[in-house]
Amino acid sequence: MVIVKTAREISKMMDACRISANALRLAGEYVKPGITTWEIDEKVRKYIEKQGATPSFLGYGGFPASACISVNNVVIHGIPSKEQVLKEGDIVSVDVGAFYEGYHGDNAFTYACGKVSDNALALMEATRISLDKGIEAALAGNRVGDIGNAVQTYVEARSYSVVRDFVGHGVGAKLHEDPSIPNFGKAGRGVRLLPGMTIAIEPMVCEGSYEVDVLEDDWTTVTCDGKLAAHYENTVAITPDGPKIMTVPG
Repeated sequence: MVIVKTAREISKMMDACRISANALRLAGEYVKPGITTWEIDEKVRKYIEKQGATPSFLGYGGFPASACISVNNVVIHGIPSKEQVLKEGDIVSVDVGAFYEGYHGDNAFTYACGKVSDNALALMEATRISLDKGIEAALAGNRVGDIGNAVQTYVEARSYSVVRDFVGHGVGAKLHEDPSIPNFGKAGRGVRLLPGMTIAIEPMVCEGSYEVDVLEDDWTTVTCDGKLAAHYENTVAITPDGPKIMTVPG
């Protein structure tokens, strides 16, 4: 069931989104060669808790950390580890959510660790821009398929692929709400976007094939061909005046 929120509910949700965005920005400041993904996760957890919020992911479905930190060919749901030390040239996708006063915020960004290859930079830029294209299509009266089609068209025109097995989602009082927001599809199809809907748009883009595999830990999702992947995400409100990005630091 799609949940349409009141202006007051969206205003309250903005606080959770701001905390999520600040936590994500903080994580990015620590993406440097020599740091472990566990150390970054600790920074995220402590920041969120200091704001009086709760990390959305910690314990969610049994997930053992506060942030998903996915390196290179890990698409999403990378589990932070004391053994995983970031090195020069890695690309690091960090996905962070915060739960505050009854609402979640959810966002992700792929960071360069030191100097990365031109191929990695191009993938990251294309994925980031595809998120912008998806948000631009998140207009009241449009349909979910318009978002996915905008992302897919941009990505595939650059010879990349969009993951099919995982998609964006509604977000609010629950971390995952209806509707699903695929990063692919046909324009004009799917659930109609209404003012008051709040959704997480999150392109997951692969350098090669879109086929992915979930490892034995039941979380870590990698590209089957071992090539790079990037992931960007914002929580967005559908309004009569156009899409409003909610996960803005401040």
